[in-house]
Amino acid sequence: MRYRPLSPDGLVEACVDAVDELPGRRVVAVDGPDAADPVALAETIALRLRVGGRAADVVDLHHWLRPASTRMEWGRTDAESYRTVWFDLAAIGREVIDGLRSTGEWLPRLWDPQRDRSFRDVPSPAGPDQVVLLAGPMLVGSALDIDLTVALRMTAGALRRRTPEDGHWTIAPLLAHEDETGPADIEVRWDHPDRPAVRVA
Repeated sequence: MRYRPLSPDGLVEACVDAVDELPGRRVVAVDGPDAADPVALAETIALRLRVGGRAADVVDLHHWLRPASTRMEWGRTDAESYRTVWFDLAAIGREVIDGLRSTGEWLPRLWDPQRDRSFRDVPSPAGPDQVVLLAGPMLVGSALDIDLTVALRMTAGALRRRTPEDGHWTIAPLLAHEDETGPADIEVRWDHPDRPAVRVA
């Protein structure tokens, strides 16, 4: 595979163009470790979509954490728990994706990670061309029914440089997950966010 360098704005435009090819209510994943700040890219894409006249909102995966008692049952730094237990993907599938497609209402947030309790949010109505961008780690290869995937890929060295020391234990499970899953629809080299590069088949 070859990679084509893009400006950050060019990457956003490429993602917007790919979303625009998918009419109707759609779910897009912006997959990336916390060090890549996938939420920021998802927010920029959503803003560009809204400027173009399409309803678009971001769902931060960290607002769909399971309770701390569940996440940390096997310790605060258990790699397998991080991959399989931390995020409530079943709730996202039910409350966001199924809600968007079946009832036309979807839940923006479920869990407040600071207070470790429910947000008690209310569902949001979806327009006929609503786009919901899920942003967070390990979304590619999940069981979620996603229409388009964007992956921000970082090497181990870049992850170590940009991850706070108390989060270094997440690097191994993040890299293991990437190794065990297939590529995203849009694969992005993200070691240098000011100089991204996109995979070209």
